[in-house]
Amino acid sequence: MAEYEATRGMPADGDIAFGVASDVDLINRWLPHGLLVRGSGPGTVEATGDLVPGEGAHEGLLRVSHEQRRVEWGGRDHPQYAGWLQVTDTGNGASEVVAHLSLLDEPDEATTPERRAEVRGLLEESLDNLVDEVTRRVTDAG
Repeated sequence: MAEYEATRGMPADGDIAFGVASDVDLINRWLPHGLLVRGSGPGTVEATGDLVPGEGAHEGLLRVSHEQRRVEWGGRDHPQYAGWLQVTDTGNGASEVVAHLSLLDEPDEATTPERRAEVRGLLEESLDNLVDEVTRRVTDAG
């Protein structure tokens, strides 16, 4: 299984960063280009786009824990894909987000350097977009 993880500092406290990261209505503002997600019911989402394998929409699971400031997701019809995002306060009104992806159908030893760079790049893009969205939230509120 191939594992990927990235961390990014956020320019707002953990409640604000988590609020943005866990809001399904805002999620497409920070996910990487080529992935579109929409809520489809309690605890479920549909994912489409160039980054989604196969044709059509795929059903996924989404679990949001406000107490832990954690979001977990996975593919219901593509169970080889899972991930989580964790928000923690770092002090002085800032926070940190860790995003983790597990691709269970990609053996770690068989994953090419190009594939690793591609997935890492998408994860980094997402966190950069999340910083931008959290910054907008703070700027618009101030």
